Amino acid sequence: MTAEALAGENGLLKQLTRRFYSRALDAEMDEHLGYKKNDNAGDNSGNSWNGYTQKTVITDDNDTIEIQVPRDRNSTFEPVIIPKHEKRTPLFNDQIISMYSFGMSTRDIQRHLQQVYGVEVSAETISNITESVMADVREWQNRPLEKTYPILFLDALRVNSRQDGKNINKALYVALAINWEGRKEVLGLWLADTEGAKFWMSVLTDIKNRGTEDILIACM
Repeated sequence: MTAEALAGENGLLKQLTRRFYSRALDAEMDEHLGYKKNDNAGDNSGNSWNGYTQKTVITDDNDTIEIQVPRDRNSTFEPVIIPKHEKRTPLFNDQIISMYSFGMSTRDIQRHLQQVYGVEVSAETISNITESVMADVREWQNRPLEKTYPILFLDALRVNSRQDGKNINKALYVALAINWEGRKEVLGLWLADTEGAKFWMSVLTDIKNRGTEDILIACM
């Protein structure tokens, strides 16, 4: 059930992949134009945001997702992370999952992005893209939860995560709830060096701090 909730047709992985590329591409456009979206600095600048175009891309497991690529009015924007004629995403699924998990530092995420972008962009651009992505990561991690859930599944998987410039196999703790409408909801992801019962206490504390007061049935 956990694998389906993460990597299924409507699973969390596709949602987070869309979120990541949306933030990264928007940040690239900000850099291209020299101002942020909806900023008054763009008035009479000679170029501006001009909506989005939909693009189908292929993930590392040969699945497909739809992403939104920003456009500028002068059609001079050239995306770097997924160039115009490129169809395959540069990030592995484990990298996406790791970036949205508790336990990844800003520096770790920045290194992920440096690895993806290489020398194509400046250090300042990488920093700005990291800031944009981190804002979305924190928003997802800290989103409010429902007051009660009838069922909560707690599971631990193994994933490869980049930390301190090295690829490390780590434990990924997953809290998957069934809400009162019967829908599956991944409440959060947490990275740890090893699997252990004690770590689940910090997971449950985080879930409580985000608004959940009662769970009828918890399964491990």
